[in-house]
Amino acid sequence: MSGNGAVWGRVRTRLRAFPEHLAACGAEASAYGRCVQASTAPGGRLNKDLCAREFAALRSCFSAAAEKTLKGGA
Repeated sequence: MSGNGAVWGRVRTRLRAFPEHLAACGAEASAYGRCVQASTAPGGRLNKDLCAREFAALRSCFSAAAEKTLKGGA
């Protein structure tokens, strides 16, 4: 099972980069968080796809940041 070590090494590398990717998408993360918070405030109801637009923007930003890192960008 020597191949397993290489897989876990790649996984660890990606997980270590997660905070950097998230930091690169601060505005999108904030917008999504505000949407969820507003939905769960007293009287609010969190429903599926209520914050879909904000989540899609966050996901897109995060994917772009991760891809940039994988290609060796800053």
